[in-house]
Amino acid sequence: MSGGADHRRRHERTEAETAAGEVYAGILARMPEHQFEPTLDRVRAVCELLGDPQRSFRTIHLTGTNGKTSTSRMVERLVREHGLRTGRFTSPHLTDVRERIAIDGEPISAERFVEVWQDVAPYVHMVDTRSLAEGGPRMSFFEVLTVMAFAAFADTPIDVAIVEVGMGGSWDATNVVDGEVAVITPIAYDHQRWLGHELTSIADEKSGIIKDGSTVVVADQTDDVEGVLLAAAAEHGSRVIRQGIDVDVTERQVAVGGQLLSLRGLGGVYTQVFVPLHGRHQAQNALLALVAAEALLSGGAALDGDLVGAAFADVSSPGRLELVRTSPTVLVDAAHNPAGIAALVEAVEESFEFTRLIGVVGVLDDKDAESVLSGLEPLLAEIVVTRSSSARAVDPDDLGEIAVDIFGEDRVHVVDRLDAAIDVAVQRAESEAELGSGVLVTGSVTVVADARVLLGRG
Repeated sequence: MSGGADHRRRHERTEAETAAGEVYAGILARMPEHQFEPTLDRVRAVCELLGDPQRSFRTIHLTGTNGKTSTSRMVERLVREHGLRTGRFTSPHLTDVRERIAIDGEPISAERFVEVWQDVAPYVHMVDTRSLAEGGPRMSFFEVLTVMAFAAFADTPIDVAIVEVGMGGSWDATNVVDGEVAVITPIAYDHQRWLGHELTSIADEKSGIIKDGSTVVVADQTDDVEGVLLAAAAEHGSRVIRQGIDVDVTERQVAVGGQLLSLRGLGGVYTQVFVPLHGRHQAQNALLALVAAEALLSGGAALDGDLVGAAFADVSSPGRLELVRTSPTVLVDAAHNPAGIAALVEAVEESFEFTRLIGVVGVLDDKDAESVLSGLEPLLAEIVVTRSSSARAVDPDDLGEIAVDIFGEDRVHVVDRLDAAIDVAVQRAESEAELGSGVLVTGSVTVVADARVLLGRG
């Protein structure tokens, strides 16, 4: 009887996953998320038809160039440790689109994904029809997922949503929320095609998430960027909390499996906080997360140190300097722009003792491939250039030409398929008699996502 029940559950799960895959394929056929129309009208219209689900919970809204997802995961874990129900919306996903919509830290089920789509689909269709009649597009992939997240959160219901922008801020589909707390991670160059070619214009777009009377938590920024953010906060009557001035990472030690931190938050100093993630950038993300949680949960007063410690110790951020194999060590990291690569290189040099590191690198066509490869050159003994499953992946032969100019021909291998590229890198790492060789897969989120599946982590 038990075996029959297990078989039935497996069958139901398979059916649900098939249905969820069909829903995802339908949404994916819409305008892709790396393109967007500068308007919130369609998302607002669907939300209004649904009864404005995004107003039924408190929100922490995050933007910036790098660190958004890791910071979101940390904030969510801190809020949940304090006994509140959470919704987390992040992007992009690594293996399954349902990762983007998490309730209480877990991706929504395949069944729930289908149910939420069925709930919102009639209203999406109404707005699509209206937009097409007016000469506009259907709702985009990201707009639909955003609406689905808000509907799922409201229906649960959750207490607090942690919402990461998809791109930018002002015109991002998520910006229909009124975040009580806005978190702005370091702003650097990325998505220039859509956000502008000056850091100040990128900052201006991202400052659009700052709402009237909110609290704004700001990472270290260049002076020009900080000026843009402070002006936007002043315009909205927002309280600004700046890293290095109001709050800071006061101490940091490399530890086995992560780092030990002392964090000066709004309510005091939290010492001996273990975070199982590597690199100075993750310490900064931890600080931003702590301060955002303080601002939301206690108005800036100190949080319970034991709860803070338990939350941080349980944090994970898949695809961010993640160990996916040993003998040889294989790390994956989703760094895909010059600032992210610089943080990655510093973290690897600080936290690992490689004698020789082989890179497996794939880059998407809207990224600065030359800067990405130049940033990796001092770290890597050899590089295997390849491609991910993304239609936007740079052709390995083209990437190889750039790599040869930077690394020299003897250090470059061009392999079209990612599985074969990883095999080549592992063989190159194992070919040396010396201990301490390893492999690093990086260059885009999609190449890391594909690698995690190939290596049994997807």
